[in-house]
Amino acid sequence: MQRRIPKFGFKNPNRVAYKPVNLDSIQELAEKLKADKIDFQLLVDNGIVGKRDLVKVLCRGEIKSKVEVEAHAFSKNAQKAIEDAGGKVTQL
Repeated sequence: MQRRIPKFGFKNPNRVAYKPVNLDSIQELAEKLKADKIDFQLLVDNGIVGKRDLVKVLCRGEIKSKVEVEAHAFSKNAQKAIEDAGGKVTQL
């Protein structure tokens, strides 16, 4: 019976799946819209994330402008990069 129906691992029912958004995407959006605040609704309106997604900001790329960013989670390096550029980080 074990050979016919093998187990394939464990699926955690409590897993939280985030949609990644990188710093280069935030910088590009801030330059395009000339915005100083990037919030969740702005990301949804521009098609970067869906309205039911949880957003996590990651550190790929670099951010040059002073931007206030709102998201559900931040990596340590992304948070440091935003604050070093003069911006502000707000967790939802």
